[in-house]
Amino acid sequence: MDSMIPNGQRNTLAEYMILSGDDNHPPMLDKDVYDFWKSIMELYMQNREHERMILESVEHGSLIWPTIEENRVIRTKKYAELSATEKIQADCDMKATNIILQGLPTDIYSLVNHHIVAKDLWERVQLLMQGTSLTKQERECKLYDAFDKFAHIKGESLHQYYLRFTQLINDMNIYNIKLEQF
Repeated sequence: MDSMIPNGQRNTLAEYMILSGDDNHPPMLDKDVYDFWKSIMELYMQNREHERMILESVEHGSLIWPTIEENRVIRTKKYAELSATEKIQADCDMKATNIILQGLPTDIYSLVNHHIVAKDLWERVQLLMQGTSLTKQERECKLYDAFDKFAHIKGESLHQYYLRFTQLINDMNIYNIKLEQF
């Protein structure tokens, strides 16, 4: 497996999983770790054919279908009338929506499955999982507080202490929290 990953790019377990063939189904959302799921989903999408176009669908929205004038009537082109690149983008729009939907548990799926545009779907799931900016700010405050109050727990080994601290720092990195040096 190491030979599949170029030197200097041996990064994460998720990348190993994708490269080892666990890419036939997108990662399932765990509601407790949305940001982790989001980053793994982005990796999963990057591992698909035409990955840039799939990510464009998620980040910027679907292809705006071109129109043509026919007998003085303007109409949207049919799929068969699209250029090769436009067809690929239309297919990637559909793939992006399907990838996101397949990675959702049934209770979340039932809340968002009416969205057919990947960008809208992605934003709706994010809103459901992260809540408003107020709840995100609240979560950040709790992490700052946990960092400020971080201390050794009686009976805890150095290894356990290290693991708890590493988990806290990773959680802070997920929310892009930077600690200023004093």
